[in-house]
Amino acid sequence: MVCYTIPTAAAIAHYIMRRNIKGWKEDVYQSWLNLLLAGGAIFGVVDHLCNGELFLIGENVLLDLMLGVVITTVTVLIWDLLVIIDKKRYITPQTKQSG
Repeated sequence: MVCYTIPTAAAIAHYIMRRNIKGWKEDVYQSWLNLLLAGGAIFGVVDHLCNGELFLIGENVLLDLMLGVVITTVTVLIWDLLVIIDKKRYITPQTKQSG
């Protein structure tokens, strides 16, 4: 029931880090990650709110938190995949030969 707390904490932590780490401020990929984490957090909160479970704590809190870790990990892996696809999209055959 508290699985949304991990993605929410990750989104907040990343937002704060992005504002304070110089290289991340203008990085489009970090912006993507911030949006994906925020979207996951908002989805979790809205889902639990609609089901009337926003402030309920389940019988197995550790299992709920681990589900949040899985959700956050999958979000980061999807972001990784998007970054890889985007970077490969801009590699031309000429760049591959000289690199």
